[in-house]
Amino acid sequence: MTLSERLIASWPAPIVARSEVGRFSGGTLHPRTMANKDALGEGPGKILIGGKVCYDRDALARWIESRATVQA
Repeated sequence: MTLSERLIASWPAPIVARSEVGRFSGGTLHPRTMANKDALGEGPGKILIGGKVCYDRDALARWIESRATVQA
């Protein structure tokens, strides 16, 4: 199972609020990091719901996986 598949399987909703990216990523990302990435156009694409910034769970998981490197 890939990293993105495991992240997707572990999250119960199809969206992730920016404030929850730390929990979604196992503490590796911070909401401010995502805000900075979004401002630079480097994020996974944000969704606004009721004034709250969210991400599509699957897109966020793939985005995280695309930036992960495995160290031997």
